[in-house]
Amino acid sequence: MKAIKWNLGYGFLSWFIPFFISIFFFSKDGGLQIDLFLFKTIMIVVGSLSGCILLYRYFLLVDSKFLKEGLIIGISWISINWLLDILVLLPMSKMAIEVYFIQIGFRYLSLLFFAIAMGAILERKIR
Repeated sequence: MKAIKWNLGYGFLSWFIPFFISIFFFSKDGGLQIDLFLFKTIMIVVGSLSGCILLYRYFLLVDSKFLKEGLIIGISWISINWLLDILVLLPMSKMAIEVYFIQIGFRYLSLLFFAIAMGAILERKIR
């Protein structure tokens, strides 16, 4: 039960931190205040950094089966991010879901790759 709580909590934070940071780049009327490509780059960097920090903290709580845990966490966090984007971001942006996945959604796969890589490294180190 405790692992599920941390999984969901950190998964939510992996979505919320970049979302919160992104707010500062938009005007009150919803217009982007910086270059679109700079904004996307910043969001990738913020998402990757916060994701890695959260994964690091999560794996400190794991005692075994690191690779399996990495796969579970990666899939969980991608699902959480996609669900929250569909519930919050898509209505705000009025973006079509197929455009969303092309421009944003597939980038969340990096969370899965980071989680599996961390799990695989830990699994190998502990043997």
